[in-house]
Amino acid sequence: MSKKILIIGGVAGGATAAARLRRLDETSEIIMFEKGPYISYANCGLPYHIGNVIKERSSLLLQTPEAMSSKYNVDVRIESEVISINRENKTVDVKNLKIGEIYTESYDVLIISTGSSPLKPPIEGIDSPGIFTLWTVPDTDKIKKFINEKNPKNAVVIGGGFIGLEVAENLHLAGLNVTVAEAMNQVMAPVDYEMAQLVHENMVSNNVELLLGDGVSKFNSENGLVNITLASGRTLSADMVILSIGVRPNGQLAKDAGLEVNQRGGIIVDKYLKTSDPNIYAIGDVIEVEEYINKGKAMIALAGPANKQGRICANNIYGAQEEYKGTQGTSAAKVFDLTVASTGTNEKTLNRMGMVEGKDYYTAIISQKSHAGYYPESAEMILKLIFSSDGQKIFGAQIIGEDGVDKRIDTIAATIGLNGSIYDLKELELAYAPPYSSAKDPVNMLGFVAENII
Repeated sequence: MSKKILIIGGVAGGATAAARLRRLDETSEIIMFEKGPYISYANCGLPYHIGNVIKERSSLLLQTPEAMSSKYNVDVRIESEVISINRENKTVDVKNLKIGEIYTESYDVLIISTGSSPLKPPIEGIDSPGIFTLWTVPDTDKIKKFINEKNPKNAVVIGGGFIGLEVAENLHLAGLNVTVAEAMNQVMAPVDYEMAQLVHENMVSNNVELLLGDGVSKFNSENGLVNITLASGRTLSADMVILSIGVRPNGQLAKDAGLEVNQRGGIIVDKYLKTSDPNIYAIGDVIEVEEYINKGKAMIALAGPANKQGRICANNIYGAQEEYKGTQGTSAAKVFDLTVASTGTNEKTLNRMGMVEGKDYYTAIISQKSHAGYYPESAEMILKLIFSSDGQKIFGAQIIGEDGVDKRIDTIAATIGLNGSIYDLKELELAYAPPYSSAKDPVNMLGFVAENII
């Protein structure tokens, strides 16, 4: 039977769901609402446009509304904000942001894919001129315009997460002097402290000033400069500031509709991505997910899981009973000449759960070459594996190096996803040729060392 399906949000999960829905059914009416002017854009590529690594802005626009409408027969409505959901009547109220008109649209099934927004804590002066966030194409445009018109010399990035460090590198490439201020005692929260030290050293060697363990208490703009007061009392001045403190789920619409949400505003869904209303699904950054390793609940904003959820959600709307099995949090970032990657749970999290190294889990840290040492341009990588005391469960892994990091973290992530053990790591038959690896790949070596520890 033909359905009328509305999708709120058209970037990652929403666009994927729309394409999959059309493949499953040629007759259903599919309408996708996007509050902004763009759909399906490469938000993970935005920092690289600031540094002119990605030179053409158009490269960030993966799908235009016109192309998606033509290819998939989807009614794509940009600059259209869904402002309320009436669950009883199965309708939504939509505001056309171009002309201000509000109208009502009915649905059989609704998908909420409203994503997340940059976190802006209630810090004095946080909305002062010269302070930016980076999350959308218009955000990128504002930053590029400021750099081109104002010719700033100094920038401060608040926050040392993946996006913050990518922004720091690209501001540096754009010719600015860059300082990163992070409230924690390390950058890159998904990796453990001893691994983050490698990133700290690399950033300092690339002339980025790093201020750790010192959060922001106040901003104010004066005479074209942004003045920053840190918690320690130290003051900084910069021509521009980029906030990269974290993100929050855009769950207010769902909350106002009476859907079940968690304390952070993330929408609670079941294993089939269905909300507390059987006619409404939710996907992407806006939902609470189950951590694959420890089965706890978490908010994990990653493009890969959002896209997978979009496909699973569409399949389930058409009768499948496909489960979303949880998010491992596999991620990677380029920080100057290093790749920093992780998957699963880190040691800090295990300690917060009350687990003790040497009793409940072990760690193995090894140094390996990216490929055969006798072949030119072999580079060092540091690998950390966290595993259960019997070796049957891999909790997580972290890898930092100049080359070959991504394929090793992906191999371990796949092993974790298939419930593999340290013994599986040592037995994996991986491709070998001197330009690409060693006869005993670094992943195999992790398995060997882990076995020795046990």
